[in-house]
Amino acid sequence: MSLIKDFKAFAMKGNVIDLAVAVIIGGAFSGIVKSLVDDVIMPIVGRIFGKLDFSNLYLPLAQVPEGVAPTLSAVREAGIPVLAYGSFVSVLINFIILAFIIFMMVRQVNNLTKALAKEEAAAPAAPAPTPEDIVLLREIRDALQKKA
Repeated sequence: MSLIKDFKAFAMKGNVIDLAVAVIIGGAFSGIVKSLVDDVIMPIVGRIFGKLDFSNLYLPLAQVPEGVAPTLSAVREAGIPVLAYGSFVSVLINFIILAFIIFMMVRQVNNLTKALAKEEAAAPAAPAPTPEDIVLLREIRDALQKKA
């Protein structure tokens, strides 16, 4: 029973739940960026470089027999090992975009944190209440001055 209680305590900690939410959102966000790269950016880049389809770029590591279509899927179906560098270029661009977006998000959070710290530092602090013993001493002083 102790193992189950320990696991429950671990799973219910705020950091674990935050991490789980981050992983789920990151996975969904990764899908959006992958679609952006594959469906929007790579066709534009391919068009700039002369109607080049990056997903079909490969380097065969063995002789391609005649009759096999010069597409990546056909060469792979024929059992020929290939170095599919076009897919790697797409994944690399995907990574760069994700890394840049995360960098911008972290940068914005840091800027907001600095701005909040400046506001707190610039705000005048309320004077601390006078300790009770000092108040009593002042009353005694004032009473003595009236009698004298």
